[in-house]
Amino acid sequence: MQEVVSEQPYRFVPPYHSRFWWRLVERGLPWYLRRYWGIERTELRGVEHLRRSLAGNHGVLLAANHPRPCDPLVVGELSRRVWKPFFSMASWHLFMNGGWQAWLMHKLGGFSVFREGVDRTAINTAIDILVSAERPLLIFPEGAVSRTNDRLNPLLEGTALIARSAAKRRQKAGLGEVVVHPVAVRYHFLGDLRAAVEPVVAEIETRLTWHAATQMPLTERIAKVGQALLTLKELEHLGRPQTGELHERLNGLIDHLLVPLERQWLTGDGATSTLVRVKRLRAAIVPTLIAGKLKEIDKRHRWQQLAHCYLAQQLSWYPPDYLRDDPTPERILETVERLEEDVTDRARIHRPLSAVIEVGEAIPVATRRDRQSTNDELLETIAARLNGLLK
Repeated sequence: MQEVVSEQPYRFVPPYHSRFWWRLVERGLPWYLRRYWGIERTELRGVEHLRRSLAGNHGVLLAANHPRPCDPLVVGELSRRVWKPFFSMASWHLFMNGGWQAWLMHKLGGFSVFREGVDRTAINTAIDILVSAERPLLIFPEGAVSRTNDRLNPLLEGTALIARSAAKRRQKAGLGEVVVHPVAVRYHFLGDLRAAVEPVVAEIETRLTWHAATQMPLTERIAKVGQALLTLKELEHLGRPQTGELHERLNGLIDHLLVPLERQWLTGDGATSTLVRVKRLRAAIVPTLIAGKLKEIDKRHRWQQLAHCYLAQQLSWYPPDYLRDDPTPERILETVERLEEDVTDRARIHRPLSAVIEVGEAIPVATRRDRQSTNDELLETIAARLNGLLK
């Protein structure tokens, strides 16, 4: 399990406003992306949409999909093109990891958000950024890295809350609009797919005590590995493998992990999105760890519950049909990366990649939500525009 939760009390990391480090680093960004993430080239589309909003002095929120951990840096190529740094909201655990990358993330405009609770300081900071229109604000409304390059997951409600709150304040102050630009990030693998993923699949097969099934078609081999890993988790948590279609098995295991925790920790209606369910549970469980008053046996029990949340979220990132119907090289690569990450807690970098960053037209933000609608119309519009750009 990756360390995405900490027992340490949360301390807000504020945004760094000076442009000194951004000016110093931005020229080296293409080299960094190539050296550490295997991204050989980037292509920018729709930049004129963002330029118009900047020229109009609007409060600008950039809402991007999040298929890879390097997305904030890749979107940094957009900031280089418009010659304006961005502020970006990032999970606190990324700052907690320390090291020069955390330091650099802060100096380039990143500020923290505590995902395991309602972080009013981070929300108010994001609103202030949009009201002042000092820089665009970059948010990844999916809430976590999906590793699904052409699929968008449900968006978290905080994005719309921040945008509408800022729009209301700007209107009251006579400062003009807040707009949202959907930003679609798509990656393309340019190398030899089989040479890239076969060693990874073979290593996982070895961990399963199998001989490498080199005679099988690659997608069938990957699917077999995935089924085996799912079966192992079913044996661990359910005592036996489940039957039925893959989506039924995934949902069955997710519910087995989360429903008992929701009964213990939560009240009210259940969420449909696994990510939201996990977010709510973490928000209930983590404060009891941070308080530092638990006995050791209770602390271990809380960590076990958080491990169940983590596993449920990881399971939810596997679309059951992702490898069907002649999948693209990117889908195959992403699936193998996800499998390796779940087995070893890290995924190696496969190169070369190219990235396309496409900016959609501005979505004006209304100051009020339509209370007659059961869904958030702003979130629905952002999602529809992003999905359109990802096709």
